[in-house]
Amino acid sequence: MSAPRTLPWPLVALFTAGYLAPYLLPTTVGRLDSGLPLTATQAGAIGSALLLSSATAGFLLASRVDRTGPRTLARAGLALAFLGYGAAAVTASVPAVVAGAVVGGFGSGTVTAVAASGIAAVGAAPAGAAPRGWANDPHRVTTLGLLGVSALAGALYLTIPHLGPGHGLPPAALALTALAVWPLTGRLSACPAATRAAVGHDRLPHPRAGLLLAAALAFWSLAQNSLWGVSGRIGLDQAHLGEVTVGAVFAVALGAGLLGVVGAGALGRRLGRAVPIGAGTVLIAGCIALSAAATDLRAFAAGEIAWNLLYPVVLSYVIALAASLDPRGRWTVLVGSASSLGTAAGPLTGSVLADRAGFPAMGGVLAAGLLLVAVPMTAVALRHGRRPGPVREFAVVEIPVGEVPARELPVRQIPVVELPVETPAVPAQRAYDTASPNS
Repeated sequence: MSAPRTLPWPLVALFTAGYLAPYLLPTTVGRLDSGLPLTATQAGAIGSALLLSSATAGFLLASRVDRTGPRTLARAGLALAFLGYGAAAVTASVPAVVAGAVVGGFGSGTVTAVAASGIAAVGAAPAGAAPRGWANDPHRVTTLGLLGVSALAGALYLTIPHLGPGHGLPPAALALTALAVWPLTGRLSACPAATRAAVGHDRLPHPRAGLLLAAALAFWSLAQNSLWGVSGRIGLDQAHLGEVTVGAVFAVALGAGLLGVVGAGALGRRLGRAVPIGAGTVLIAGCIALSAAATDLRAFAAGEIAWNLLYPVVLSYVIALAASLDPRGRWTVLVGSASSLGTAAGPLTGSVLADRAGFPAMGGVLAAGLLLVAVPMTAVALRHGRRPGPVREFAVVEIPVGEVPARELPVRQIPVVELPVETPAVPAQRAYDTASPNS
């Protein structure tokens, strides 16, 4: 079966469902704190457990998507997400909520692993199997997934506050999203992850580059979510803004993130991958420092909006870079799982730094760390994410022997040397009389 000639929408939907849990983490943790007898630290620990479970699924399943089959694995992940998040939404028992969050997180990680493996396979489709453009460009498929999860998360951030209090609304939204994506798994057989021939070897290609990228992205994500976890406190306590104003800034920032995703998709690989990853990370470091040191609305809004504009742009290029390291998608899954580890540790890291050194010092430490990790990320992008050159296509033409004169073929004449070969003596065969022995 040939690769699809249209966009792999099932992979985009799976990407959206898998990444939605980290995007809703602030409201999920906030609702757990206000809706259940939990402290802020305990609620944050549940959120971290959810993300750690998701990362664990990615590490365990990175090399098993092809063996198990994307359709089977995607359905199992969606089922776990629906059951886990659904159970956490309908119960008020803290142990049951914790168990549901862990099970749901494992389901989200499973779904993300299938989506990441399939997106990496999009770029490994055989030449001519799909038209060039969006349909076989892993980066642009990734931007569509980020666009989907950003838009859905933004809509939920605007909707959930109007549906009443309680801890159950964010996990219910996650469960319903998993249920809505389930019917699309029937079309996974038409996606490259399910139909391509085996590509590569059992061993992971480019191990040094992959490990370096995974380690760098873990800290990269930790820095992003360290700021995200305390941004509300910065706006309220340091910039002296009201809750409504801070919420409005976050809503505009999420809208800027959508614009960033659209811009990344339109830009494609015109600048390669090194420039967006390296320069984008440097700019993000400046935004974090600006937002963390903000003392008024102008500085706070500028830092938060610019940061949310750049964050998905750089992330889309990093995911595409990981996809280019292994067409089977294993590095994409492993790098994404490393990012989930950083995401899980981010809120706690930001809180500790802010409480001990203050918000401006926290921003300075995170910005300095981002400048350091920008170097290895850019180095990997320079070596493995170069701008593609012109594509040369070759045609194989079968020429029947004898129909083309020899002088028209560019064949080099090779002299033939006759070698004497001695024929071994063959013993005479016995003649057998076919007549009857009694005749």
